[in-house]
Amino acid sequence: TNSSTLGSSKVASATNRPKQVCNMHFFNPALVMKCVEVVRHEDTSQETIDATMELARSMGKSPVLVNKEIPGFVANRLMGALRDEALRLQEAGIASIADIDTTAKTALGHPMGPFELMDLVGLDVSYLIRMATFEETGDESDLPHPDVKALYEAGRFGKKTGSGWYDYDGAGTKK
Repeated sequence: TNSSTLGSSKVASATNRPKQVCNMHFFNPALVMKCVEVVRHEDTSQETIDATMELARSMGKSPVLVNKEIPGFVANRLMGALRDEALRLQEAGIASIADIDTTAKTALGHPMGPFELMDLVGLDVSYLIRMATFEETGDESDLPHPDVKALYEAGRFGKKTGSGWYDYDGAGTKK
């Protein structure tokens, strides 16, 4: 599975070959992004991990091994921490959305800021992932931020709908 919210252990439990199941999590856009998270569950065989790591390398990717299933795996959890802090900074009036995005790009070397990334991925996707994580953990800190929830409920999903944190023209260019 490629999902960062559907652990391979759930897929494995529906097969007759759980030792041959793992996550091979690509990042969007998959043709550009080098990282692939290879995530084992407790029954994944080392042979499956080795074959999956080699498959990723043969595709020109840089595989990383995640030894234990956790919602969001590694990269999405790191980005989630950045996103959550960006939301707190904006909510507290510390900096504007545009200035937080500019800081992520010019100080941290990110190709886009956390608000731009949420708009690209889709605020609906961000919202639903947080809800799925909350359903799995029961931890209220995993619930979507109230501002994300408000945009989701307003149908402002980002680039795909023409508005999210930013507004976009018909070609998807930020206004």
